[in-house]
Amino acid sequence: MERSPAIDKNWEALKRLLAMLVGMAELGDGVTLPRHLHRAILKLLRPAEAAARRLIIAAARGLVVTLPPFRPRKPKPKPVEPVLRSLGIAVTMSHADHARAEAAKRAAAKRAARPRVLNLSLLDPLKNPFRIRRRYVPARTVPRIMSLDFSAPYRPLPAPPSPDDPVNASRLALRLEALGRALDDLPGQAQRFARWKVRHDAAIARQREARAAVAQGKQGGQNRAAVRFRRISPLRRGRPPGGRLSRYDPHATHPRNIREIDEILAHAHALAVYALESPDTS
Repeated sequence: MERSPAIDKNWEALKRLLAMLVGMAELGDGVTLPRHLHRAILKLLRPAEAAARRLIIAAARGLVVTLPPFRPRKPKPKPVEPVLRSLGIAVTMSHADHARAEAAKRAAAKRAARPRVLNLSLLDPLKNPFRIRRRYVPARTVPRIMSLDFSAPYRPLPAPPSPDDPVNASRLALRLEALGRALDDLPGQAQRFARWKVRHDAAIARQREARAAVAQGKQGGQNRAAVRFRRISPLRRGRPPGGRLSRYDPHATHPRNIREIDEILAHAHALAVYALESPDTS
């Protein structure tokens, strides 16, 4: 896979930014970070993840991936033993069932003992259009009237959060590690996205066929594949996650607030949009 100079330039800038973020995260004790430092890292990590995701999409342009033919999943029969036990009916397990249950327990214990690994998501998180944002009222602004009984003890209001409060940084460390692995293996991540794109296009084609079959009346009932919702693009509409307006954007009113990561994200977004709209079929 040949990478363009634009991808290499943004990749090197993201590597420098990641080294800075890792240095900021190492200022803590390894488990927690001060609140102000945790927020400062998140403000740069979100657009960095979005930019890396777009570089992966741009690097996957022109990749040809062949996947095995689709095989529908067979529905697994649900065991009746849990239902009987919930009704208070005693169930005797056979030797095979007992051995199967013990093997499942050992497999679960082995999975729990593995170190937790997080992979960089190839898809932008979508916004819920039906979400109603509730107005947040800090705890320090609640009414001081606790009771109409004057003999009730007075309860002081909780102190406002301090910038130096310790915040758990385990999830943040996993995200930094995932971003580092994605940038170190950009060709492998591009292959991963190409496989997702082929599976996604095949699923969309099967969904259209199922809808056409339902519309023509070839199937008696409504097919689940015909009513399942799938996202159209790996990128969400609007501004990328965590990004600000670029200084080259005509709507930018405060160019002084534009950071370096915003420029990287703007360039990476343009590369990803071009790769999705103009795929290389040569």
